[in-house]
Amino acid sequence: MRTSSPAHRPLVTPLCRTGKLSAAWLDLATREIVGYSMADHHRASLVVDALAMAAGHGRLRPGRIAHSDRGSEYTSEELRRELSRSGLRQSMGRTGSCFDNAAAESFLAVLKEEIGTRRWSDRATARAEILAFIETFHNRRRLRKHPHWGYQTPLEIRQRHEQGHAPAA
Repeated sequence: MRTSSPAHRPLVTPLCRTGKLSAAWLDLATREIVGYSMADHHRASLVVDALAMAAGHGRLRPGRIAHSDRGSEYTSEELRRELSRSGLRQSMGRTGSCFDNAAAESFLAVLKEEIGTRRWSDRATARAEILAFIETFHNRRRLRKHPHWGYQTPLEIRQRHEQGHAPAA
């Protein structure tokens, strides 16, 4: 089991789906989405923009691990430069192993369950619904239904980490 100590926790796992053309970075210690981006393309700038959002919110700490799968956007020189600039260490899962990115896959399953897999009439509506889910439901209201997390939201868990408290367990 990975430590959830703020000093040692991995920073993020990306979430990316071609059909949604979205990318997000997930803090593995809190399960909070710390940066996200949507675009009409599937290039490296999609995940770099999400990383920049996380940096802009002060969620990137030098020495943390940025873990991803081996998609071309994650192996790009553009992302490697940004990770290096942020002081993050890059880690990638094994080829063909969905288990290496289980936290991201779990979030995607919740997203699909909560907002569905329907087609939206336009990209702006899709973006608004997905971002509202992340900001108003997932990060702020969705409880981590496990004693380890103290039945708290990702935001509450992050606030406890920032105050120097470990999760209830």
